[in-house]
Amino acid sequence: MNYFIEALKKYAVFSGRARRKEYWMFVLFAGIAYLALLGIGYAIHMVWIGIIFYLAILLPALGVAVRRLHDTGRSGWWILFGLVPLVGGITLLVFYCLDGDQGENKYGHNPKLAPAHI
Repeated sequence: MNYFIEALKKYAVFSGRARRKEYWMFVLFAGIAYLALLGIGYAIHMVWIGIIFYLAILLPALGVAVRRLHDTGRSGWWILFGLVPLVGGITLLVFYCLDGDQGENKYGHNPKLAPAHI
């Protein structure tokens, strides 16, 4: 849960690096919250609740995805490759699963080597 909150604190930060754990924990908690809100919305006939949540976390989700790409040594512009049907999404999934660059890269220091603050 701390990783989700940390990503929300970095609401529109597109610089720096994000560990795999930070990215995937954000995706997990965002998915759980979205499905829960969508279910509640259907139960009370207000489907737009899930849509509002999705729009609210759009910028933090893009920010953590770009920082994850930075951790693998790639530009954040690679996120646009996800617009290519099938191949783009699979490629980004592979990039998100790869281990980050060891040591420092042009996007900053290795977050694994930083003291744990979470």
